[in-house]
Amino acid sequence: MKRVSLARFLIDAGVIAATLSSAMASFLGAPRILQSLAADRIFPFLLPFAKGSGPANNPRRAVLLSLGIALATTGLGRLNIIAPVVSMFFLVSYGLLNYATYYEAKAASPSFRPRFRWFHARLSLLGALACLCTMMTIDFTAGIVAVAVLFAIYHYLKQTSGPARWADSQRSYHLQQVRENLLFAAAEPEHPRNWRPQVLLFSEDANRRKPLLDFASWVQGRSGFTTVVRILEGEGIQMLRQKAEAETELQKSIREHGISAFSLVMAAPDLTVGIHTLVQAFGIGPLRANTILLNWKEPVPLAGPDASKEPYGRNLRTVFRLGRNIVILDAKPKIWEALDSVPSEKRRIDVWWCEDATSELMLLLAYLMTRCDEWADASIRVLAACPEPEAEQAVENIRQLLDGARIEAQPEAVTAPNTDIVAARSKDAALVFLPFRLKGSRLLDPFGGSLEELLPRLPSTVLLLAAEDIDLDAEPEEGKIAEIAAVMDVLEAARKKARKKEKAAEKAQTEAEQKVQEVQAAAQSETDSENLARLKLEAEAAQKTAAQASQKAAKAAAKADDAAQDAEAAGVQVPEADK
Repeated sequence: MKRVSLARFLIDAGVIAATLSSAMASFLGAPRILQSLAADRIFPFLLPFAKGSGPANNPRRAVLLSLGIALATTGLGRLNIIAPVVSMFFLVSYGLLNYATYYEAKAASPSFRPRFRWFHARLSLLGALACLCTMMTIDFTAGIVAVAVLFAIYHYLKQTSGPARWADSQRSYHLQQVRENLLFAAAEPEHPRNWRPQVLLFSEDANRRKPLLDFASWVQGRSGFTTVVRILEGEGIQMLRQKAEAETELQKSIREHGISAFSLVMAAPDLTVGIHTLVQAFGIGPLRANTILLNWKEPVPLAGPDASKEPYGRNLRTVFRLGRNIVILDAKPKIWEALDSVPSEKRRIDVWWCEDATSELMLLLAYLMTRCDEWADASIRVLAACPEPEAEQAVENIRQLLDGARIEAQPEAVTAPNTDIVAARSKDAALVFLPFRLKGSRLLDPFGGSLEELLPRLPSTVLLLAAEDIDLDAEPEEGKIAEIAAVMDVLEAARKKARKKEKAAEKAQTEAEQKVQEVQAAAQSETDSENLARLKLEAEAAQKTAAQASQKAAKAAAKADDAAQDAEAAGVQVPEADK
């Protein structure tokens, strides 16, 4: 460099300045970084170096260790041996710093406010990739070793580190992903194939909450959501303290049971008002609760203090009218606890079939249960209640439905069913799915009998009432998507026809204008009256044709506008220029 330089002394000055700069940065920065690593308890063996000295908490121990490392490396006498490795880890640091700023920018966190006015996320990503490419260009082997060490440290910390002691960007990134995905999901039409359980789990009694949490974790099938809810009755400032205490207790209960669920505690002046408000307002965008889960005849939260007025059934009817499926779990404590000792392959789920939306929802939930480990090898039996002459046809219908829905289950017909037959057929099942009906504020079994008499004779039972249609064998091209596609086809055909009629009208109008011009020219120069009369007749016919074509184009345009309005009514966004 000195041979090709115009001012050789600048090379010496630059090398000395760079050396001193790096030395000072390492002397001041390395001990502080070591002290921070020790203070963060990332590596337990570094804990002694967390101690500082003086008001500024100077890292004397870390300085001495850095000095020892520096003397050991310079004492080798061959710095070129470690230079590639040191270069690799410097480039790793620079690359990670660039990637960290890119990650922060992609997370769109309001707390990320860079002062550099020309900052751009893509520039940060380019810097991270440039560091990686530089590492591989300098020394491919050393670069691979550095990346391997980096990943080894990452996985070691992931397995051994305790709770985070600082806020990172992961939560911001996940929230940003949630936002984008919710917007995408809201822009797409709903389809029966995309249905999944989004459960509001009501439970006031902590002792009766465990079966509900277990069941919710089973029916989620690794695809649904569960929110455990408590509604506190009351008003005033004291409710804030009670609400915070209830929230803590609820979160503790969820953690102890080890299930994936959210918690929600709300205060309301009246229980019924609270339920009515919560069921309608819960959720965001397309993520709304579609199923309510609670214990059988639990005094709260759906009963209230005055049991004589049957608020349990009244509140269930309110929930049903708001379009939410109702699932009631009757878990006998001893039977439920005994399930833990029953192997998965020896469990059987009975689904009592009544050929309606409730039956299909029960079958779907039973199938989702087999997605979890506890029920992976359990069998499903579908029991169809039907008259004896229709038994064979009922079994065949269920078999075809199961085949179309790709659910493995054994259909059976039950003729002349009643509470005694139900209790006898399902007494040895691990879990029974049974539909129920609401008559006023009373809950009845499928045959119009009393559930209070039937449930004690059954094992753990899931009562269910569907408030929405469940289509188990829905095809991808059916449903709302098919309706939108049909509307769009009509709109496109109407627009195409309108464009065609408009072009025909323009052509007819042009021809009419040409005929009129010919008549005007002939009137000035022609002496043949017969030829002039013929031209006038042709001009009149052309004008009449143009008028008819214009009228047809107007009708076609009106139909296209009607088709555009139908498309908008179906939820399709029609561009303003095409309306």
